[in-house]
Amino acid sequence: MTRGWGIVLGAVIIVLGLLAFRPATMAHQPSSQGAGSAKYTVVDTEGTNLTVVDNANNKLYFYCTGPDKTVGDPLQLRGTIDLGEVGNQTLTPKKAEGGQ
Repeated sequence: MTRGWGIVLGAVIIVLGLLAFRPATMAHQPSSQGAGSAKYTVVDTEGTNLTVVDNANNKLYFYCTGPDKTVGDPLQLRGTIDLGEVGNQTLTPKKAEGGQ
């Protein structure tokens, strides 16, 4: 497994864990973009990576820097996951075009 996919898999596990253990009041929110709804939710970041959920499209995006990069270096899209498939036996991240 390449380092990039290992990072994506790790992010997926973190996100699924956060989704599984969120408070009951947050357990279900309508997907429509009503007043006050956030378009994006930042799930995790450490300065060299960023995991974001597009609430309107029910999709998770994972960005990170390359190896040996530091905070402040450009983040590149590494992969996405269709959150509509949560609950299935397996989730398969889609590798971003040109991703490593």
